[in-house]
Amino acid sequence: MLPLTSNVDTRSEGFRKNREDMLEMLTEIESLLDEAAEGGGEEARDRLAKRGKLPIRERIGHLLDRDTPFLEISPLAAWNSNYTIGSGFVLGIGVISGTECLILGHDPSVRAGAFNEFNQKKLMRGLEIARENRLPYVQCVESAGADLRGGGGTGDPEAALKRESGHFAESGRLFYEITELSKLRIPTISLVFGSSTAGGAYQPGMSDYNIFIKKQSKVFLGGPPLVKMATGEDADDESLGGAEMHTQISGLGDYLAEDELDGIRICREVVAHLNWRKYGPGPTLPADEPVLDPEELLGLVSRDLRSPLDMRDVIGRVVDGSRFEEFKPLYGPTLLCGWASVHGYPIGILGNNGALFSESSEKAAQFIQLSNQIDVPLLFLHNITGYIVGTDFEQGGITKNGSKMINAVANSTVPHISVIVGASYGAGNYGMSGRAYGTRFTFIWPTAKIAVMGPKQMAGVMSIVGRGAAARRGLEFDEEADAKRAAGVEYWGERRSLGLHATARVSDDGMIDPRDTRNVIAMALSACHTQVVEGAKAYGTWRM
Repeated sequence: MLPLTSNVDTRSEGFRKNREDMLEMLTEIESLLDEAAEGGGEEARDRLAKRGKLPIRERIGHLLDRDTPFLEISPLAAWNSNYTIGSGFVLGIGVISGTECLILGHDPSVRAGAFNEFNQKKLMRGLEIARENRLPYVQCVESAGADLRGGGGTGDPEAALKRESGHFAESGRLFYEITELSKLRIPTISLVFGSSTAGGAYQPGMSDYNIFIKKQSKVFLGGPPLVKMATGEDADDESLGGAEMHTQISGLGDYLAEDELDGIRICREVVAHLNWRKYGPGPTLPADEPVLDPEELLGLVSRDLRSPLDMRDVIGRVVDGSRFEEFKPLYGPTLLCGWASVHGYPIGILGNNGALFSESSEKAAQFIQLSNQIDVPLLFLHNITGYIVGTDFEQGGITKNGSKMINAVANSTVPHISVIVGASYGAGNYGMSGRAYGTRFTFIWPTAKIAVMGPKQMAGVMSIVGRGAAARRGLEFDEEADAKRAAGVEYWGERRSLGLHATARVSDDGMIDPRDTRNVIAMALSACHTQVVEGAKAYGTWRM
């Protein structure tokens, strides 16, 4: 397999401008990540430190094996909302005692680790990752339960009700998910660092292993104030739900630690005794670095996503040795398909080089079937405006052939990983295994835009519909009002399509530096191979 070559002119004005724009966006992202790492702020962290408590990221750092990476999931959740960036939970994949684990950490500096609409989505996503990829689940618990203030805790109560996106009745699902992991023989471990009240109490309550810390862990369905209100009893927190009570009397606790570091040591020992083994195969191919320079990924994509991008230039800077065996290169050229490897893991790749036509859709369906037959995971590299539209294309079968591609994606059982490099609009997002299609992991670049269609197209469609409605009613069409309306639709469509808006709402697993793409894909593949990688041999009915 020969390495890809590149015609990218790294000295061109366009490349330099793209690179400068990307570095500017990455500087903004780094600033937001630093803000997320601050949690509830310096005052809150100092208050916890005076109680002998470590920050949540230090707790996780001590849990991890030395010099091993931590793949954080949705670190920018809740950006541009009434909640703290990161949403008060830290979630990710890391190695504990030689075993890849899904790790959740409550940040007690953020509203006492309370649940809110963003971190509940983040937590549910973590449980989904643990289940789908067969990863032991380790949670660092310290939570006041549900955030009773709701809606960000400010503003008009009626307005807060209108902002609510969920209901209490839905929130108990996370306890179901934790205990289902145990049913699936995926170990669940709770390391309780502080007070875990109400819903927070069920996290250790549903876990296989519980580690409590002396004079620090407190677990109860209702704390002393609620007990007083409900029963009139004056209870102290140690006798009601202290670590020694739970390890000596109630039996909820399995291990009693002297302090936080001792609890972390015990947790590492518990993971070590799991005798955990991966089901999937390990890397089998040479894992040499790309021949093409990954640093050049910074200058490939323009902020103006209408600028052309040859996805081969991305592939050649991500895969081992820049080697890529292209499948059907002369047929359906607007979609690249082919085989490569990343850090030694074999992988099939689909990458957009334009809109999806009938031929490229058929090629994709065949390629997905072939990859399933040989049990090779699939990587989807998005830069797609959608499936081609128009009378000629409809008569040529674009709906039928596009449906074949979506059928193949939906019924494929090998792991899918998506990286949204540029645009990912409409049904093109579905055909390229968007989040709704059971994709194991989805990551985005800062240049990513995700929406039902492009903002200009959205505004234009609404204008055409409005013009038609006015004509049917025999009314004069108000051009001035339409122009204002179109400008508003385009503005909000643009804002809501931004990758940062999507990642803040936990619609993907994180925004990444393009230069980290190769390593992020490799970590995701490694997590996928903890589970059995088994291809599908049957598909739903296709219109031939």
